[in-house]
Amino acid sequence: MKKTKAENIKVRAARITGPIHLDRGQRCQDHCRWSTRGANFVAVVSDGAGSTKYGHIGARIVCDTLVDLLANAPFENMRTAIVEAIDVARDKLAFHRLNSANNKKGIMAFAATVVGVVCHKGEGLFFHIGDGAAVAFTSPDLSDYITSKPENGVFACETYFYTMDDWRESLRFTTFKEAHTIMLMSDGLTNFSFAPDFSRIEPNFLLPINDFLKREKQQTRAVRALTNTLNTTRAKRLNPDDKTFLWVKL
Repeated sequence: MKKTKAENIKVRAARITGPIHLDRGQRCQDHCRWSTRGANFVAVVSDGAGSTKYGHIGARIVCDTLVDLLANAPFENMRTAIVEAIDVARDKLAFHRLNSANNKKGIMAFAATVVGVVCHKGEGLFFHIGDGAAVAFTSPDLSDYITSKPENGVFACETYFYTMDDWRESLRFTTFKEAHTIMLMSDGLTNFSFAPDFSRIEPNFLLPINDFLKREKQQTRAVRALTNTLNTTRAKRLNPDDKTFLWVKL
């Protein structure tokens, strides 16, 4: 069977549990998923709120739901499809067996952020609620790129979640064209992937990762090396939170 263009896309992803959660005896709160099987390439990273009881479940459900529903959604109506898919994820949480309220009043126990991308025939769309970040590189030397930056609240430690009642007000879209490489990451990586004001990427971190992943053909070795990079002593010291990094070669 002839492969589609989406099936030729190369994806490498790693996820590690941060010391802040290991010390509490918690599992990793991050989740990520992607699909190259449909008409669109879709990838989503979600960071479950460690301060809530079931943030890791909220992260998994929103990733799975968005990827399943957006892989074959018409790209020209993608913004509407994303909103509808997030609503489906919220409905799943409203009737989740661990939701003691058994309605949407209880879904903040599953609080999680969302940063994702949909690509179709040279066009791309980032969608984003809360912190975490995304980058789409559009020039061969990686000097030109489009970013979707974190959004925090009044306080630095405050962000937004798809489980909030007013989540639509925090949903942001960013379009791009002709990207060749995409990176999605959870909040545990943003402080050393970008300048402090998020005006530019940090080339000494992101570019070596890109160079290695582009060269390494064996997936197992690539993922192992990426995991080790996220789990270094310095990385854990710079940010003790969970870390998820998803790299895409279009």
